[in-house]
Amino acid sequence: MRIVITVIRIGRHGALRARVHTGAALAVLLLLSVVAAGCTAPDRQSGRESAPPPPTTEAAAVPAGLPGMPPVLDPKDIYAADRPGRLSPTVAGFPSRVYVPNTLSHTVTVIDPATYKIVDTIPVGDHPQHVVPSWDLKTLWVNNNRGNSLTPIDPATGKAGSPVDVHDPYNLYFTPNGRYAVVMASLDRELVFRDPHTMQALKTTPVSCYGVNHADFSADGRYFIVSCEFSGELLKVDTERMEVTAQQKLPLSGAMPQDVKLSPDGRTFYIADMKAHGVWVLDGDRFTAPNLLPTGKGAHGLYVSRDSREMYITNRGEGSISVFDFARDDLTKKWQLPGGGSPDMGGVSADGKVLWLSGRYHSEVYAVDTTTGRQLARIPVGDGPHGLAVYPQPGRYSLGHTGVFR
Repeated sequence: MRIVITVIRIGRHGALRARVHTGAALAVLLLLSVVAAGCTAPDRQSGRESAPPPPTTEAAAVPAGLPGMPPVLDPKDIYAADRPGRLSPTVAGFPSRVYVPNTLSHTVTVIDPATYKIVDTIPVGDHPQHVVPSWDLKTLWVNNNRGNSLTPIDPATGKAGSPVDVHDPYNLYFTPNGRYAVVMASLDRELVFRDPHTMQALKTTPVSCYGVNHADFSADGRYFIVSCEFSGELLKVDTERMEVTAQQKLPLSGAMPQDVKLSPDGRTFYIADMKAHGVWVLDGDRFTAPNLLPTGKGAHGLYVSRDSREMYITNRGEGSISVFDFARDDLTKKWQLPGGGSPDMGGVSADGKVLWLSGRYHSEVYAVDTTTGRQLARIPVGDGPHGLAVYPQPGRYSLGHTGVFR
């Protein structure tokens, strides 16, 4: 008796299927059992059969990430770990606070978001620009730009530690694997890669643009996009090599790019521009010329909602907040602060219900309802409030700035 069998492995789970051309059913079953047995190999040490490889998942389809980076939870949403109340065990016991660096007062105002009351004022160095959560979530770093130092704050106690000498720390980021802190040395025209704990300089990367200030990382963490405020340029930086791989001038005379944020699906970078009065939409992988989405005068800060459906865009020059819908790929709402204001940098509350923003030119802080856009509170603080941090927030680790969590 002649039997012809074609064995085909198809599907992402490697299922076996056979097409029988001739022969008896019993013989077919026997041969299939032999083929299936060949899919498992004996363990030479134990003599037992080892399990077949696990099924391929959607997450595994994501390009290999930066070595040491926590795996992507959901390839369709890089902010999947940022859902309401999903706090890391590291921060679960920290008191909820809003930390406001007052650039011209050289202090950090601490607000209890439950009562809208100021609970502390912390003296720091000269010209504090941003309050930045560390990669491991254990420390808040105050960037004293002109004071050439970083002041650590323990978010568990609210107490400040001894300043660390760091030159020109306008802004601060952390690589997705936690290996380096990246200081945006704006006036020095440098990206300085440092030890994330001691802040010792490990590599300095000079840049030819002027005013490096904000950044965000690709979904796989292998590169990041940097805005250069004063020369109107963008950089693409290889994370592992710590080198600039591409550079472009924005297609608008007088452009002044600010905050940078990656879309939930990891495909698009958005760059706020306070002189273009809108947001640049960039394909980070290809790094081709971006398109401009007008939002409002003085577009500055970008914040993703807890459900990853919307992005809040602060228009500092007109006292408004534009709301961008990712699925619709369009602006859907604009909220005007009553009496005007200068909404700048900030963050979303842990439950996602409140957007907290500093009022850069009005010495105040705004709390805004993320559902209605209604102003909930307007709190007087020091002079020149800037990179406000809401802490703690959900997420497994911090990429820096005022709190970019994944």
